[in-house]
Amino acid sequence: MAKKKSRVVKTRNAGTMSESAFWSFIRSALRQKSRWWKPIALRKQMSKRKYVGPKQGKNRQQWEYQCASCLDWFPDKNINVDHIVPAGTLRCANDLPGFVERLFCEIDNLQVLCSTCHDKKTKSEKKR
Repeated sequence: MAKKKSRVVKTRNAGTMSESAFWSFIRSALRQKSRWWKPIALRKQMSKRKYVGPKQGKNRQQWEYQCASCLDWFPDKNINVDHIVPAGTLRCANDLPGFVERLFCEIDNLQVLCSTCHDKKTKSEKKR
């Protein structure tokens, strides 16, 4: 059986990656490392309070976080630390400096959003 010919030219990683796949790989690696950026942890810290609901104690919820948009309180698993000014796209080397500068921003460009508000914001940004 003949191998199907790819329509996309694979110029990166010894001919195994397209340009799009390569920049997606770089973007993903940078986003993964941004999780350790101190201003993200500080922003989360600033929006938390002690949880006093029914699931407290050992191995239970200890903190809850306030969404900057709807102002409700949520457990850690239902919040995201969001860039107020989005990090933007990374599709070529020319995009790299601006993307890195916006991704590794200071605390004044970060906010805590619940998953619902974060999804709404992300969808509206993608429409633009």
